[in-house]
Amino acid sequence: MLNGRKRKPTHPGELLREEILPAAGLTQIELAARLGVSRRTVGEILRERRALSPDLAHRLARFFGTTPEFWMNLQQAVDIWNALEANRREYAKLKPLKAA
Repeated sequence: MLNGRKRKPTHPGELLREEILPAAGLTQIELAARLGVSRRTVGEILRERRALSPDLAHRLARFFGTTPEFWMNLQQAVDIWNALEANRREYAKLKPLKAA
């Protein structure tokens, strides 16, 4: 488990898809146009098939009045979770350095 988590952290795309876009009354196409990125980029983020880039984090932060760190922290939590899930057995083999 990652910091006691039992479920995968929320992907930024899920937050956008389920909460933010409906509340803002925006479609995927409108968001892409307003951010100056392709519909494909936004679609892949919303379907959680693409990681959020620092560039897109800046664009989202500027557009929604948040911070790039907010968006990147969401993505980082997902990335760390995915790495743990993919490599759990390998990580379990690693022995901590003993304090002298």
